[in-house]
This record gives sequence, structure tokens and C-alpha cells, in this order.
Amino acid sequence: MEQHDKTLGLLSIARKAGKLQTGEDAVGTMTAEHRARLIVLASDAGAATLRRIRMQTEGTRQRFLVLNYDKLTLGAALGKASVAVAAFSDVSLALAFVRTLDQPDPALLEELGQRVARVKARADAGRHGKLRKS
Repeated sequence: MEQHDKTLGLLSIARKAGKLQTGEDAVGTMTAEHRARLIVLASDAGAATLRRIRMQTEGTRQRFLVLNYDKLTLGAALGKASVAVAAFSDVSLALAFVRTLDQPDPALLEELGQRVARVKARADAGRHGKLRKS
């Protein structure tokens, strides 16, 4: 399977799982609530969209990334006419997505990897730290 297919396929899987929101309004809400783990933009997203995302994520740990796919390609992968912006709400899926890119940013990979490790550690502590009822 080509890298291109894996990348777009993972976007589709995330959307079907309810872990990817599309559109400026939905992504803006996620960003305001600090639930966006990774925001992705189409290569031909408008300058105003890019500026809004940049302002919304400034000073937060939310990262964004401009993809090498245009709005029509992203839209086709997600079952819509076109998609300019989307956001992952799950850090593990965001990391898996970044790993499928042709040239992933090493700093972004490391940051997402650390965040996945923290989530896993919290989940393990929660499972093992609970008292069992007798």
C-alpha cells in the first residue's frame, strides 16, 4: 500500500471513530476547549483559515500541520466535497497519522510520542491504583 493511501486511510478511520472533526467551526470549538491534539490543514487552505488556526493555537500545546494534500483530496478521503481543516482529538491517532507522512517533523513525532506515553501512564496508574471491591 502506498504511503499516500495509508495517510488518507488513517484520516478516514479517525473520522469514522469520532476522533477527527472537520471544518473551521468544529475545529475552532475543539481548539478553544483545548481538545485538539493535532490540527491538519489542506495545502490550498485559505490564508484567513491558516491565520485563524495560528492565532487559536498560539500559546497552547496544540500543534498544526499543513499537509501536501489539497481540499478536494482530503474531502474525498473523508466523504465530503472538500475539507480545508481537520483536528484529531486522540493523541495516539495523531501520532500514527504523523508517522505515515512522507517526511514527518522529528520534533512533532517526539512531542506526540511523549504525550502518548503520558496518557498511557495515567491510564495504567488508574487501572492499577483502584481498589477492588470484595
